[in-house]
Amino acid sequence: MEDTYRHQGLRKRMITELRERKLTDEATLLAMASVPRHLFFPDKVFLEKAYEDIAFQIGAGQTISHPSTVAIQTGLLQVKRGMRILEIGTGSGYQTAVLLELGAKVFSIERQHELFMKTKALLDQMKYPAKLSFGDGYLGWPAYAPFDRILVTAGAPQIPAALLSQLKPGGRLVIPVGGENKQQMVLVSRGEDGQFTQEICGEFSFVPLLNDRN
Repeated sequence: MEDTYRHQGLRKRMITELRERKLTDEATLLAMASVPRHLFFPDKVFLEKAYEDIAFQIGAGQTISHPSTVAIQTGLLQVKRGMRILEIGTGSGYQTAVLLELGAKVFSIERQHELFMKTKALLDQMKYPAKLSFGDGYLGWPAYAPFDRILVTAGAPQIPAALLSQLKPGGRLVIPVGGENKQQMVLVSRGEDGQFTQEICGEFSFVPLLNDRN
């Protein structure tokens, strides 16, 4: 699995461009600078595309998110080393890898079995120690709850109640909420008293969050 000087140069340029767009969470950018994004693409012929700020099809109707979107979602989480993070929508595994580079313990759920198997093999090969599950993200992962942070990487019509219940007091949940084409990024914070507050953090476009009925 090659990560050449050319790859590293393209990645450095990507990080510079993200900084120029005022995405300045330095811990997140340093983590992204350590992850070879091209390895998460389905066809290495798309090397140049891997470090552009675009989403890309990865199979099973899913996409790898724009680098800027990864930077924004990760920054909103305010990850600290050792935190337990539930990720809904493993996808290509790129976001998973970024969270691991930040020192988090990642528990990630993927609904598409073909994608789950492919990504599990890739993350194992890259020595990224995420705990992965094939299942319904709407249900969360109660066996490992509660979580310090929860990240949803697909658009949901509403915030699943199960995810709220699995968020620790003092925790943060980041989720795109809305229709199939456009969603609002919602940051949910849970106070130490257990109460929830919400903040809207921009408009985005994600593939739909699937459950066992889809």
